[in-house]
Amino acid sequence: MNNVIALLFTLITGLFFVLGFGITTFTQDNKRFIQFSISMAFGIILMLIIFELFPEAIQNIETIYPHPISYLFLFLFSILGIFLLKVLDCFIPNHDLEHKTKKQFDNNLFHIGFVAAVALILHNIMEGMAIYSSVSTDLELGTMIMIGVGLHNIPMGIVLASTLSKTKESKKHKTFFLTFISLSTFLGGILMFFLHFLITDFFLGILLSITLGMLIYIAIFELLGEILEEKEKHISVIGILVGILIFVISMFFE
Repeated sequence: MNNVIALLFTLITGLFFVLGFGITTFTQDNKRFIQFSISMAFGIILMLIIFELFPEAIQNIETIYPHPISYLFLFLFSILGIFLLKVLDCFIPNHDLEHKTKKQFDNNLFHIGFVAAVALILHNIMEGMAIYSSVSTDLELGTMIMIGVGLHNIPMGIVLASTLSKTKESKKHKTFFLTFISLSTFLGGILMFFLHFLITDFFLGILLSITLGMLIYIAIFELLGEILEEKEKHISVIGILVGILIFVISMFFE
């Protein structure tokens, strides 16, 4: 019975993204709102890297390899995550951080949304596996983790829907991306349901390290570039602070 509840919780967690998508329907052409969303996502990802992914990856890798070898594994597979998104960059139309025209601005937003979607799908699969394991072991703990993860899924849903909806090309793929992102946490739960006997803590640590590298790439080379180019810096500062606050609040539920 706990296994069924665990799968249900992973599905509910993904639905928090849908809530974020829905919010954008009221602010589709508001550039300031998009700037705020991107800044908020930067704040959340920054906190996620420092306080969740880094320590969790190290903890899992150290089940096999102690310090300092564990840090070497973390570094190498984080570089791999950065490299994977850099390779994807080569297959995406060029984007310009200087928004000289509306078309350049829209194409840049689509680029950010695309690479963010790829990293978040992998990240959500890992979260789904973690939530499934937690609920199966301790229902109360699993519930708190689900709420915590769901809280920072809402603004990520906002920024992804905002970026993926800005160009004609992206509209053809928007439904696919947003649907798959929403279900990717559930996919992680399904994988854990069928493959839990094969997945070791060390293997999870490696996957978390790759995800860490992907999110570092997004934060530094995608979101931060957008934030620094904006003229109304106060909006970006407020967005980053709100993102950090949401993450801090979510930690009380974990």
